[in-house]
Amino acid sequence: MQKITSYRDLQVWQESRTLASKIYLVTARFPTSEQFGITNQMRRAVVSIPSNIAEGFGRISAKEKAQFYAIARGSLAELETQAYIATDVGYMTESELEDIMQLASLTHRLLQGLIKANKERL
Repeated sequence: MQKITSYRDLQVWQESRTLASKIYLVTARFPTSEQFGITNQMRRAVVSIPSNIAEGFGRISAKEKAQFYAIARGSLAELETQAYIATDVGYMTESELEDIMQLASLTHRLLQGLIKANKERL
């Protein structure tokens, strides 16, 4: 097992980056009228996930870490909701939604593991 010395070593951070890339590719095809609407909202939410994981990892106290990991989890839930809405209005296909939800589910499970491990430090 690899020793974790950086947030870049965390599988959850790696998977959340993959999710972010997928969202950027999918939203690039959204109508330009949504540039400042759901496109921007989804991109902000997805970027928040690996960003808050990284920031939490960089914090010293378990309490501070927990705060940033919780924000990442909230941003993930926000993104999932936005993906459903984007599909509902025809901006994404069901297949794209399924791919995103699979990545989101994996990210959520890994994030829950990170949160649990951190909680044991509290």
